[in-house]
Amino acid sequence: MSSQITPANISQSAPGHFVVSGSWTARTVADMNQKLAAIVDSDTPEVLVDGSHLQAIDSVGVWTLQRQFKKMRDAGRSIRLLDWPPQFQKLLDVVEKQLDIPVPAPPHHSLLETIGRKGEAAWQGMFALLSFIGECALALLRIAPQPKRWRWRLVLKNIQIAGFDALPIIGLTAFLLGIVVAYQGADQLRHYGANIFVVDLVGFAMLREFSPLITAIIIAGRSGSAYAAQIGTMVVTEEIDGMRTIGIEPIDFLVLPKIIALLVALPLLTVFADVTGVFGGMFMARSQLDINFHEFLVRFGSVIHLSALLVGVGKAFVFAAIIAIVGCYQGFRTKGNADSVGRQTTRSVVQSIFIVIILDSGFSVIFSILDL
Repeated sequence: MSSQITPANISQSAPGHFVVSGSWTARTVADMNQKLAAIVDSDTPEVLVDGSHLQAIDSVGVWTLQRQFKKMRDAGRSIRLLDWPPQFQKLLDVVEKQLDIPVPAPPHHSLLETIGRKGEAAWQGMFALLSFIGECALALLRIAPQPKRWRWRLVLKNIQIAGFDALPIIGLTAFLLGIVVAYQGADQLRHYGANIFVVDLVGFAMLREFSPLITAIIIAGRSGSAYAAQIGTMVVTEEIDGMRTIGIEPIDFLVLPKIIALLVALPLLTVFADVTGVFGGMFMARSQLDINFHEFLVRFGSVIHLSALLVGVGKAFVFAAIIAIVGCYQGFRTKGNADSVGRQTTRSVVQSIFIVIILDSGFSVIFSILDL
């Protein structure tokens, strides 16, 4: 039976003579720096370190000792080891050689090289996203002819989470945005006696642009981030690997229900934002321009055509697909730690909003060319 391991210790038996005893391992050397400072502070030209009472030592303990030894050698003092077991002496020599190896400086890249590296990383990320979109499309085509394989319960649950639960924040935001649009328009239209045209401003602005855009941005921050965090956590906890082991495709189980649910929920949320936004404009038009609700609705029905609503709803379908795909894609790119979950969640929100704004700008140009 081995003797009981005692804690690490260092004592001075005579001036310049120190005895190392106990077990110098990662668990026991945390509080030894203060005692080791006595070796450095001693004024003898030669320091003797006796290791005959040492029971165990690992690389952490050796590194702790050698770090103090190096300080003394740099100060011009010599160190002599006495009665160290051969296996411990060998470990000391190995660590001492490693201390003398200079730490390599981080590579310095020129501005042009930095731009090139970032461009290459962006290109690879875009290609990986396109590959993920292709995988989702193939999975959708594979299960589309088989209704029994559709996970309707998951789809309905995601519709509730991403759609119904988001109604309060979407409605309040759109209502306030309608008030802002009407207020800013009223301040200008009042000067020209064109108060009634605030209906045109609120109607076209909310239905064509603001409602689908602000709804998509809120859902990207609310649901897109949740998708990335959920899948990323499952990657970290190896649940994704477990699903593949038992024959369940993660895309079929996790991605497609979210895409389908958001394709249903986001257009409906956009219509709800249209209604609340226009109501906010009506409220402000009545208080600032003396346009009652009846006059507002009559003008709205005669000026705003169905195409304005369909343009906004059509945008919402595209935005929904982008938000769901980007959120799930960033979740699958999570590495094996919690910090990566946070990074990928942030990237999913930023990337989704950026792509949504770029697409919205593109839609504006296309609709202008097509005169829609």
